[in-house]
Amino acid sequence: MKKSIYFFFTKSIGLYINLLSFVSPGKATQLAYSLFSKPRKGKLSKINLPKVLEAAEKETFQHKEHSFQSYTWKGNEKTILLVHGWESNASRWENILPYLQKSGSTIIAIDGPAHGLSSGTEFNIPQYAEFIDIVVQKFKPQSLIGHSLGGKTCLYYQSVYQNNSLEKMVVLGSPSDFKIILNNYISLLSLNTTISKGLERHYLKHFQLQLDYFSGQLFASKIKIKGFIAHDMDDEVVLFEEGKKIARTWEGAIFIETKGLGHSMHDDELYQKVSRFLFEAE
Repeated sequence: MKKSIYFFFTKSIGLYINLLSFVSPGKATQLAYSLFSKPRKGKLSKINLPKVLEAAEKETFQHKEHSFQSYTWKGNEKTILLVHGWESNASRWENILPYLQKSGSTIIAIDGPAHGLSSGTEFNIPQYAEFIDIVVQKFKPQSLIGHSLGGKTCLYYQSVYQNNSLEKMVVLGSPSDFKIILNNYISLLSLNTTISKGLERHYLKHFQLQLDYFSGQLFASKIKIKGFIAHDMDDEVVLFEEGKKIARTWEGAIFIETKGLGHSMHDDELYQKVSRFLFEAE
């Protein structure tokens, strides 16, 4: 029953956008983009933070018209930055934190645009990368860990910014081809060609991004730091092949196949492998 309601709801929205496109294609495209880029969950409240975030030192950064939140678990001078994915927040790292803290490292996590305690209603990777750069410039982490779209944001960040302070990157369950994600959305709502082409123009105009080149495997090909990629064969959110695409072009990166973890990738054995990659002498 719920699936039938959801199907009817999404197709009704798509029908409205398609009809609007005949009258005002610009407004219809903007509406389609807004729905696509607005997360439905992942926000947090200051008065009811998860315990793992309450235990951290918190700092709010201002960037242009937005603010974003960071959380720091203090340790030694070795620093790791954690970057969550779509419809999530910094609390998603609770399970891996003990493994990272065993090394004595300082751990920093941030809330992405429109997630957690960060401001805004729109999520996009270029803005998220700007948040990362502010934190990297201040705290000089040696390593990045990103999950899902957070992992793709890490790939985008390093390919564009080429930050010399970074030595290692861990990417978990991350997509490669952005166009697949967008086309899935277009298919879900049965949007017409006017809207699909309008969305591509929107990304080119506002982010200087041609969607065919907004690809994790292309970003990875430009990265020179050491990489660790893990993807689950049973991931139903981001297909396993997406992880393999990234691994193919990231020279020297380690690729780990997991099974039965799904998209969350929470697993003690995997976290032990991540820790060895980050902390053991080579």
